[in-house]
Amino acid sequence: MKKNIKFKRLIVIGILIYVIYTLFVQQKTLNAYKNEEKYYNEELSKTKEKNQDLINLKSNLNSTEYITDVAREKLGMYLPNERVYIDVSK
Repeated sequence: MKKNIKFKRLIVIGILIYVIYTLFVQQKTLNAYKNEEKYYNEELSKTKEKNQDLINLKSNLNSTEYITDVAREKLGMYLPNERVYIDVSK
């Protein structure tokens, strides 16, 4: 009789240890998934912002102001009779 009770207690203790271990591992996995979700949400936000910037750029591509800015900055072109100041300290 005492052997039977000890065996049952041993089984119950074993099951409890298994359940606690399983809960611990699952919690660790859930935390990893939450961190991954946070990372991907940040990446999604950055990508949406970049997409909006590109949409704005696309709508301004044919504007005179944009073409003038690109000509000045990238091609070194200026309007006739325009004064250009060059910073020699750079």
